[in-house]
Formats: sequence, structure tokens, C-alpha cells
Amino acid sequence: MDGIMFWSCAVLAASLVGMGKGGMPVVGMLGVPVLSLVIPPVTAAGLLLPVYVLSDMFGLYAYRHAFDRRVLAILMVGVTVGVGLGWATASFTPEWLVTTIVGLIGAVFALRLLTRQGAAEPRAARVAPGLFWGAVTGLTSFVSHSGGPPFQVYVLPLGLQKMVYAGTSTILFAYLNAIKLIPYWALGQFTPANLKVAAMLMPAAALAVLAGVRVVKIVPEALFFRIVTWALLGISLKLIRDGLVG
Repeated sequence: MDGIMFWSCAVLAASLVGMGKGGMPVVGMLGVPVLSLVIPPVTAAGLLLPVYVLSDMFGLYAYRHAFDRRVLAILMVGVTVGVGLGWATASFTPEWLVTTIVGLIGAVFALRLLTRQGAAEPRAARVAPGLFWGAVTGLTSFVSHSGGPPFQVYVLPLGLQKMVYAGTSTILFAYLNAIKLIPYWALGQFTPANLKVAAMLMPAAALAVLAGVRVVKIVPEALFFRIVTWALLGISLKLIRDGLVG
């Protein structure tokens, strides 16, 4: 983990993670793929997890007053179950299959939103679907850091305001990343070298969080969710490709 190419990709990946924690849609999911250009994907995921967790602190402060308590309560239970399932099945769960399925779910959902005629009535935050999609979010986030699409499948139809949506996402994934620390440590994902590099990347991630919050505040609400939907489609197609190639 040295050289100009590595550090260029690492700083870019950390900045993407930070912007995602600042509320920019799906951007944080690009961190691992960018870093995977120079190191193995599993190593990239382990290295960036501390960056996710530490940058979560800045995101939590920024959105401390903007979130939906009911949605968070439902999803937190679901993601906890999902992380447990991911840990229990880590030795035999094929990452390529999980990645492909998540991509397919996200792509179909995004295309439905983009081709829909007129605005849909916001749905209520129901418990059973929230627990299901929360568990899928936790499982896929544990396996491949790709929890964004199933989270959006549940939350986008709820009609949350953009700051509440961004805050709910930031707080949920801060909790999710925190509970992933123990199983990731148990599976040997953290090394002194990884932690040292993660600490050096934190300034870039912290500045990117602030930049992400600023962008979310100034982007019009309709445009914000349009960007969210297109980003979901783009990431989902990439996940399908990565899964099939992998």
C-alpha cells in the first residue's frame, strides 16, 4: 500500500465515502470500487471500514436534528439481523451472487421510478417491509458494502423530505458500520497497517462530509431525488456487472 497511484485512489475513495456521509446519494458506495483498482477488493473493504465509521461521526453531528425516528427504529432492528446473518454465513456466501441480486433489485426499482407517470402518494413506514429490507441492507452491506439499494427500495417511496432522507440514511449507516466492526475484526479484516492508512485518510473524508452536507442543502428537492434515483440505477448496473464478472 504505497506509491502515487495507491494514494491517489485512496484519497479519492475516502473523499467519496465522506461525501456519502454528508448525504450525497449513493456516492459512498463508489469508495470500495475505486480503491479496488489498486488493492484487492476484500482488503479495500477492510481498509475503508474505519474511514466509514470515523466519518460517520461528522455526518451524525451534521444531521443530528434531521431524521425519521420511526423509520430508523424499524430499520435498525432489520440491519442488526442482517449483519448477524452475514457474519454467520460469511464462510460460504458467494459475494458475486449477493452483489448481482442487489444490483438487479436496485435496477428494477430505479427503472420503475424513472418510468412512472406522475407523482406517487407517499407510503407509510410499515414494520414488516422495513424489517425485511433492513435485513437485506444489513446482509448486503456486510458482504459487499452494497446496502444502499435495498435501503432505498424501502425509504424512497415514503416521501421523506430531502434533509430527513439524508439524515436518516446517515444515521442508519453509522449504526450499521459500528455493529460491523466486531465481526470484521473477528474475521481478520483489520491490521495495524490498514488502521494507519485509514487514520491518514480521515482529513480528506472529514472535509468531504462537510462538502456533501453543503451540496444537499442547496440542491432543489425534486432534483435531489432525481439524482438519487439515477445514482441508484447506475450503481445497480455496476453491481450486476461486478457480480457477473466476479
